[in-house]
Amino acid sequence: MRWLKVGALLVVVGFLLGAAAWMHPFGLPWASDMDDYFIANAQGEAAANNVVTSVVFDYRGFDTLGEATVLLCAVVGVALMLRRITR
Repeated sequence: MRWLKVGALLVVVGFLLGAAAWMHPFGLPWASDMDDYFIANAQGEAAANNVVTSVVFDYRGFDTLGEATVLLCAVVGVALMLRRITR
């Protein structure tokens, strides 16, 4: 039984080391075409000085609205589950 635990530990450690070796370097994107487009056109198309703001509210506005709706439904659901029943 002890050898099974040691073997499992070695497999997990080997997997983690392999994943770390194959990891992409931080700060170097695979493809930066979309990033370059946003940086070049955010102020002109969205009339926002902040690129992050223009991406969140203008380019991905419906996605942000959907995320806010899901968050609201989750909060309402938890509030309904935790409310006190007064009868």
